Amino acid sequence: MAFKTEFEFTLPKGFVDEHGNLHRKGVMRLATAKDEIIPLQDFRVKNNRAYLVIILLSRVITKLGDLKEGEVNPGIVEGLFSADLSYLQEFYRQINESGTANVAAKCPSCGQDFQVDIGTGATALGES
Repeated sequence: MAFKTEFEFTLPKGFVDEHGNLHRKGVMRLATAKDEIIPLQDFRVKNNRAYLVIILLSRVITKLGDLKEGEVNPGIVEGLFSADLSYLQEFYRQINESGTANVAAKCPSCGQDFQVDIGTGATALGES
């Protein structure tokens, strides 16, 4: 299995741009040390520590819907619905801590273990 550095996701609500277009599918890459250090030097983070997540996510989201590469910036992340921001924070933690978007799950009916990709919703049967 190859080392994966980019992960697809689908936002629960989606970003609505100035033309009314909805953007839900995106790609997030693994964060580097620089991604976590550079935002600490930003004046917006120095004035309000909560802004750290906005800067950080704008650095690691490489694609969002039909937006061109490089168009995801702090202003786009600021425009996300709160449910989407929460989702992306959890997605960021999952991929950067475990290196995968998969989480273990168990079927409540049959007890079968399986993996769920929290980015795409795809499932794969696990080992029992």
